Amino acid sequence: MTAPGVHAARGPAGAAVLDLATGRWTVLDPVAAGLLDLPAAGPERAAALEEATARWASTGADPDRVRAGLTRAAADLDRLRAGRSVHHTPPGPPPTVRFAPAARPALRYRAAAGIGLGAALLLLRILPFRHVARTAGTAGALPGRPARVEEAEALLAGVRALGAWWPGRVACLEESLAVHLAAALTGRPVRWVLGARFAPRGAHAWVVADGHVIGQDENDRLWPYLPVLTIGDSNR
Repeated sequence: MTAPGVHAARGPAGAAVLDLATGRWTVLDPVAAGLLDLPAAGPERAAALEEATARWASTGADPDRVRAGLTRAAADLDRLRAGRSVHHTPPGPPPTVRFAPAARPALRYRAAAGIGLGAALLLLRILPFRHVARTAGTAGALPGRPARVEEAEALLAGVRALGAWWPGRVACLEESLAVHLAAALTGRPVRWVLGARFAPRGAHAWVVADGHVIGQDENDRLWPYLPVLTIGDSNR
């Protein structure tokens, strides 16, 4: 079960931070990312800020302006953490990305997709995000065999077909959570992943089955997203 907190992942372009209590994202540049684990107070904090200031001053920057900027950035991160620990997601190899097939799924997948989509829309509408994540974690722990790629694709196709009729928002968050819940319902679990990219900045949610990202947009063939929080385990 995922504990509410702050989740982060680092990449060459900086760090992406998810506040699980609110569902809000913060994308940090490399300088701010280096301050993510600063202690809240004390000599260690002061020493770390001075070390960072000296690094930038050695490039010709004005040390007073650098110090002031770093102090403000550190204070912003203190407010983001609010005394909570930061859970770091280690980097991994780039995933294999698959694009959604056009085939019409079988009836059992469409039925499961309908239940998953209804549950996802309801959860995201009525619950704080931390409780949504906790519910997703509980669903992902249900017994079953990890989904094969074609099974996850069939569920996604069912969710997308039904989502096209929904008058409200069905974007990546709703869609991926629906697939995650539908997969748990059928005893074929997938992983639900929340992540972000740096250029352009943006958050994303997706599912992984058998090591493959399922249903990426055909118009976005590069995979720039950094996984920050993963719920469920399709490799059990």
